[in-house]
Amino acid sequence: MAMATFALPPLCRYARLGALAVACALAGCSFGPTGEPPAMPQPAHYGAQAQPAQTVPAQGVTQQFMVGAQPVPEWWKLYQSDALNALVDEGLRNSPTLAATDKSLAAAREQLRAQVGSSLLPTIDAGGQATRNRALAIPEIGPNTFLYNIFVGQLQAHYTFDLFGAVRLANAALAARVNVQAYQFDAARRALAANIVTAAITSAALHAQIDTTERLVTVANDQARDTQRRYALGAVSHADQLSAQQSAASLSASLPGLEQQWLTTRHALAVLLGRTPDAAPNDLELARLHVPEQVPVVVPSELLRSRPDIQAADAAVKAAAADVGVATAQMFPSLSLSASMGQGGFSWPVALSGAGAIWSIGASLSQPLFHGGALVAQRRAAQHTYDATVSQYKQTVLAAFQNVADTLAALEHDAQALDAANIAARSAQGIFEETSGRYRLGALPVAATRSSEQQFRNAQLDEIRYTSARLTDTAALFQAMGNPPVEAAASSTSAANAGMPD
Repeated sequence: MAMATFALPPLCRYARLGALAVACALAGCSFGPTGEPPAMPQPAHYGAQAQPAQTVPAQGVTQQFMVGAQPVPEWWKLYQSDALNALVDEGLRNSPTLAATDKSLAAAREQLRAQVGSSLLPTIDAGGQATRNRALAIPEIGPNTFLYNIFVGQLQAHYTFDLFGAVRLANAALAARVNVQAYQFDAARRALAANIVTAAITSAALHAQIDTTERLVTVANDQARDTQRRYALGAVSHADQLSAQQSAASLSASLPGLEQQWLTTRHALAVLLGRTPDAAPNDLELARLHVPEQVPVVVPSELLRSRPDIQAADAAVKAAAADVGVATAQMFPSLSLSASMGQGGFSWPVALSGAGAIWSIGASLSQPLFHGGALVAQRRAAQHTYDATVSQYKQTVLAAFQNVADTLAALEHDAQALDAANIAARSAQGIFEETSGRYRLGALPVAATRSSEQQFRNAQLDEIRYTSARLTDTAALFQAMGNPPVEAAASSTSAANAGMPD
């Protein structure tokens, strides 16, 4: 039985269930969960360790963590690069993926309008019919068959009363799913901007690394040739000659990998912008990108409202809660009214005269009695789906907290590593300049100059890598903060609740 959990005869059981539903509807109670997201912990700080107020200074810049500040919508402009701003603007305009997501959202909104209009308002249809018929002969009347025409034109109306909120809840579920898509579109737009910024910075850094590595390869090849000549004169051992050759070959072997990464990044950036890979933009100059000095750190309670992925999970919880209500309301009676009026007859004159008026009006009441347990099972399935959605919401929030904690820690460590790399690069540059000066005076051999330059270029490579990491991790933190809370897809929800398309 569909309601086997009740120890009552079927008719008595549903009578009491119907009375309970009427009382519940009059009292304004719900057939399902409220849809409010579960309470989440509000940690004092995101990571295992409290984030500092600011990072250590690196390359003359100290980044400050502005706790409690609002997220920055167009955060990429803080890098103070017109070229970078132009790339992000182009990508947001021309990305096919973003355009497809936008159109899917527009289609979902139209489907919501269609469902609200068709479910909460009466349907009225006009119809017409003209037929010519041949009836078989009736022996008792005569041997001839009958030929006759039928002309009918009428209006038909139908309306189902939403006695227990099944239609309203179904519309609310669809509206919440439209909100999920709206938040997902927002997340896709933000992710696209972050990916463009990251790809542009990475491409610029790889370009700088290639230039520095090419210089290292040149110096190593010069040293290998010089060692080869000295070995031919007997001034160095064969092992020294092989060591110099091996060092030059190893550096040369590292170049193709860097160039492959650089080209792959440029191709990916071109596609993000909506271009073909052959039209990849020119690289930015890494030195012209300014790391933002102030970065917002939204408090955990506000992060739940600013992150579009958390907002999408919240909307999914509301949709699942409404589905539970729909499954519950389907167990109760359904009342429908239908009416039609028009003209009909066996000839046009009769069909258009007063004698041809036809009409009908009726009501139908349906109460589920036995569905093999399907209705109860459907409600249980909806409840399980709701519970799963609540768990997914919790996981989304925890993942967002982890994302923020990781990026905060990365920025702190990036600054420490970059500061050390910057000191090492400046020191190595000073050694190289002093060694070059002594070589020009004839106090040192050229090999000493090459060795000091190799140390300087290697230190320079480290500084480039850590500069790139700091810039990209800053972008990741801005992305992790989300958007300032705005009135998102509330129009679709209010439209569903009000019963009219927005």
